[in-house]
Amino acid sequence: MATLEITDLHVSVDTEDGSKEILKGVTLTINSAETHAIMGPNGSGKSTLAYSIAGHPKYTVTSGSITLDGEDVLSMSVDERARAGLFLAMQYPVEVPGVTVSNFLRTAKTAIDGEAPKLRTWVKDVRNTMTELRMDAAFAERNVNEGFSGGEKKRHEILQMELLRPKFAVLDETDSGLDVDALRVVSEGVNRAQQATDAGILLITHYTRILRYITPDHVHVFVDGRIAEQGGPELADQLEAEGYDRYIATGEPATTAGA
Repeated sequence: MATLEITDLHVSVDTEDGSKEILKGVTLTINSAETHAIMGPNGSGKSTLAYSIAGHPKYTVTSGSITLDGEDVLSMSVDERARAGLFLAMQYPVEVPGVTVSNFLRTAKTAIDGEAPKLRTWVKDVRNTMTELRMDAAFAERNVNEGFSGGEKKRHEILQMELLRPKFAVLDETDSGLDVDALRVVSEGVNRAQQATDAGILLITHYTRILRYITPDHVHVFVDGRIAEQGGPELADQLEAEGYDRYIATGEPATTAGA
């Protein structure tokens, strides 16, 4: 069993007015095969957590720690984090002109595994996974995300996840911009990837609709850079009914639902 542990994490970002603290002491432990949903209003620090785990240079960790099976993630470069088993599905996937999807995927797989996958098996795996995600085979020869719709970009993110088989996947608003059919297809891909590898999932979302397809073991409510409440799937249903106003209005300290 693998463990991703975040302890008292404080993260800042530089602005025109100076350094601004976004995360203000986040503590969270994710184990293999667990799904953790991070919910909260805009600006609460959800995406900052995702990009801090991945190593985005925009975000500065001022204190606290992130460890993967006891190893210091914060001392790793971005590519070392990927090879260690961390994966980020971005909220806004970027275009990579001049690099085809097939070349990108095989290069990434080679970098992570330390050796190139056997071509015949690899091509079959790519085709089968694309079919399950309802991606046209022609996408393999298109440049990464260039001219892709929002839904196509999100399917490509999950294609990467299924093929690269990370220990932990951080999904930053993967449901954003997806219609009902695409949401179901993408969610099924996440579930397949988790079942195949026992990956831990950190699922960041505003809404509960994706949680109808991906059932969380734990739900954490982010407010103003902190975890304001934690609970099970029933907490997501409560948020759907009541919204976040009570957290913002009361500034409640972190609690555990049912405690």
